[in-house]
Amino acid sequence: MTITPGAPPTRNTPADLALGFLTGGVIGAALTAFISGCVVGKVSLIVTGLVLPATYGLVFFLATLPRRTREAAVVPRTALAMIEGLEAVEGEASDVPVRFELSVAPDEAPAFRVEIRQDVNVVELPDYRPRGVVVVEYPPDRPWKLRIVKRPTPEWEERAAGARLDSVPGPALRSDPAGGCAGGLLTLFGLLLGAVAVLVPFRADLFGSDEGGAPPGPSSSSSSTTTLTPATGTVTLGPGQSTLDEGEPRESVASLTRDGAKPQALTVVVQDRLLTVVFSPAGVKGAGFDSLPYDRVPALVEEARTTLGVESPRSWQLTADGVTGSVSGSR
Repeated sequence: MTITPGAPPTRNTPADLALGFLTGGVIGAALTAFISGCVVGKVSLIVTGLVLPATYGLVFFLATLPRRTREAAVVPRTALAMIEGLEAVEGEASDVPVRFELSVAPDEAPAFRVEIRQDVNVVELPDYRPRGVVVVEYPPDRPWKLRIVKRPTPEWEERAAGARLDSVPGPALRSDPAGGCAGGLLTLFGLLLGAVAVLVPFRADLFGSDEGGAPPGPSSSSSSTTTLTPATGTVTLGPGQSTLDEGEPRESVASLTRDGAKPQALTVVVQDRLLTVVFSPAGVKGAGFDSLPYDRVPALVEEARTTLGVESPRSWQLTADGVTGSVSGSR
């Protein structure tokens, strides 16, 4: 039998697949953006996670508004139908979903068979039995949208009470035809793709990566700090620098005499990242500390490490005392 008002809906049409993929992408991108924004503290991501689904919902509403308006304008058709079979699905609520198979007999259209699912109150379940006649309504162009009228008008209620209908042969139209897994897979793929679209641009903030740059490490260009007082001068080297570096001690000494003065020193102490000079007071003869043999510092440190019998030295220093004092090392 051919149903003239229209054809039953089919699942997994290209439009349905595209809509499922797009919906999955929006969900994935929105959730990922919102969670990532909360993690890294980016307000823009949080706002995106909130605005994206709202915008998508608004666009979907506006895009489907003409179709829903046309469908709402269709006057439903009322008819009698005979219950061919029914099966209640277990549920804990007062209304349980029931699968009905009906033979519908419209007054001015060909009869057809349809299968629907409709919620029925548990108290009213005994009112529905096989071979019983009920009043139904459906859009003429979409008979699979049929619904049983629970409270028909007195006229239709009287007609249903005295009606005797015959079964309609042939397959039944389904209001919820079973579909394949392609739609679900595309939705899942869209969800993952939406999540990736957010994670990739912000992976550095989320995972602490620093692509395109060298990993952090010692830098010989780190600046040093020079502190001068009337009695002392101190040079503190930056991270990654050491007085054992070639030319570093003389550069540190030069930073103490850049104002043109040539002070003399009573004591010079050289450590790994610290050079300290105690200046000679007025009237006390000292030595020109810039003339000390700083090139010998690395060799003296190595000698101290290998000959003083200390297996794991934690620090070292070289001290030059006075004009005629000797250079000594300690750890």
